[in-house]
Amino acid sequence: MSACSRLLTIAVLALGSAGAQSLVAVDDPKLPFRVSLPGGWLGADFGDKAAGLTVVSAKAPPATLIRLLYTAKNGAAIDLNSEFKKFESGVATGGVTLKQQSSKVAAYGGVRGQERQYVLTHPGGQLRMRVWYGNGAKNLYSFQLTDSPTRYAQADATFTKVLASLRFR
Repeated sequence: MSACSRLLTIAVLALGSAGAQSLVAVDDPKLPFRVSLPGGWLGADFGDKAAGLTVVSAKAPPATLIRLLYTAKNGAAIDLNSEFKKFESGVATGGVTLKQQSSKVAAYGGVRGQERQYVLTHPGGQLRMRVWYGNGAKNLYSFQLTDSPTRYAQADATFTKVLASLRFR
């Protein structure tokens, strides 16, 4: 687990379950953004070496997943539609199907981007996803919410609050 993930885990666990509905500010100078995340959630490390923050609402499934990831652009021109195509191709493997539900232009924290919602069908059932790609001055941002269809509306409202709290450096 990265130092950032350990720090985040300590911060959200310190609040305990009483803070589960409130947001907790995360201001790590190693991150290119400040954000507020749900209190009581746990930092997660999927071993994919993705830069950013990943949090889950519980230690074991079913759990809501929020990922706030970034990668340096290194001066490269970014086409968000191409990024979505890569994402969709990567997800739609091994018996998984991905169906886009909506698409819109969206800006968070002053960074413009594109947001899409999906239904992901896998052998064990379905998941709902909301994915935003943002084209920042120095970084490409990939922010994602994943949850079951039954909990998605509540998780989506929380994710909207998280995105509204974003401040890019």
